[in-house]
Amino acid sequence: MSRATLEGQVAVVTGAARGVGELLARKLSARGAKVALVGLEPDALKRVSERLHGDSGHWHADVTDHEAMARVAREVEERFGKVDIVVANAGVASGGPFADSDPDAWRRVIEVNLIGSAVTARAFLPVLRESRGYLLQIASLAAITPAPMMTAYCASKSGVEAYAHSLRAEVGHQGVKVGVGYLSWTDTDMVRGADQDDVMRELRQRLPWPANKTYPLAPAVDRIVAGIERRAGHVYGQWWLRGMQGVRGCLPGVIGAVGQREVKRFAHRLEGMRTGLVGAGGAADEQERATRRN
Repeated sequence: MSRATLEGQVAVVTGAARGVGELLARKLSARGAKVALVGLEPDALKRVSERLHGDSGHWHADVTDHEAMARVAREVEERFGKVDIVVANAGVASGGPFADSDPDAWRRVIEVNLIGSAVTARAFLPVLRESRGYLLQIASLAAITPAPMMTAYCASKSGVEAYAHSLRAEVGHQGVKVGVGYLSWTDTDMVRGADQDDVMRELRQRLPWPANKTYPLAPAVDRIVAGIERRAGHVYGQWWLRGMQGVRGCLPGVIGAVGQREVKRFAHRLEGMRTGLVGAGGAADEQERATRRN
């Protein structure tokens, strides 16, 4: 497929304070895009914005807040005159046995990853219709295959994958293209935060190759940028994820059998396992909600 130039395009990236979102913003900016950064950490977003190559701005907003995201969409259009690309990247994760999980953390993963993605799309679809633009929904290997100890995250990423596919069919005739981006374990604060728990780290290391590796961030983001340039329907951060699509129907049964064996192996170590949000992004989300309550 031919690639569209990003020069002069306006791109919105949620969850842009770190990890995939930060590097994606930098690479889009380096290719000439004007970038609007959205997230919960205004100081971090400001630092990212100041390091970008071209015109940029940053907005503090919770992606689950309809009014806040509608305001951001209005202000971004006023600031840049249009919006061509929206990347719904904001996400959080938790791990551990479902039965012992923190109900608030479990619900929050669904709210941010699934509901927040829908809120983002709802806010920006009017301007994407005007520009005949592109919405990229970041999903995960977790959307392709289930995994024990990750019920909320797998449910949320399966949800955003299905939602994005449905949305693609609804808005295609209006000139808006919708893509789904898939990433395996990639070197971000979220994955490093999950790895701080010994059980989660060891369970992941016992996955079959190539799903047992942590992959460098930059090549994955390069693939995402290339997908954005093509306005691709599917974008794969790691080369082998494309092949997983052809066998995904078999995976629940395989994971169910293998996962049962592995979880049994670790059963004596699961008691008292922390089940809250992981990583620096999870900490920022918890701090934001605590501030609101106070």
